[in-house]
Amino acid sequence: MRTLEGWGAPDGVQGELRAHYLRHLGERADGMWRSCRPEHVTSSALVVDASGSRVLLTLHKVVGQWLQLGGHCEVGDTTLAGAALREAAEESGLTGLSIDPSPLQLSRHQLLAGGCAGAFHLDVQFLVTATETTDFVVSEESEDLAWFAMDALPAGADHTVEDLVGRARQRLALVSGGDIRG
Repeated sequence: MRTLEGWGAPDGVQGELRAHYLRHLGERADGMWRSCRPEHVTSSALVVDASGSRVLLTLHKVVGQWLQLGGHCEVGDTTLAGAALREAAEESGLTGLSIDPSPLQLSRHQLLAGGCAGAFHLDVQFLVTATETTDFVVSEESEDLAWFAMDALPAGADHTVEDLVGRARQRLALVSGGDIRG
């Protein structure tokens, strides 16, 4: 809740989602866990290379679309950013990742397949930078993993990924301009 309470939503839609997430967590002691229905909080990471020009996307095995890395919170996770960073490392094999602890955006979406079919993910999405290497390993959760130029996302990328990349570009432009507000 601390992450969401301290986050300045960039627009009204994101502000409404933020209020929804906080309400959910306030009403549900199990709101972070996969077993919570009809919705639960998840955490994901848009991984960019050190130059800030490419993003690492996964062709998700169950969903069948190009998505950012991420997934369910686990008992050992103490923050949403930590969960996103853990998921990014697990799903890519990348080391030396760094995370901006301020979310890029929120995305509420219904799962149509897999073990959570019918449930809604209340996804908190973060910006993660690959600082050491861009050599990845495809995990068993993915059909494929690939780097894409931010302005040349793959056909079949979810529209939420396009929004997420747009927000990442804005955040990176602020950082490179000397203004690191989240």
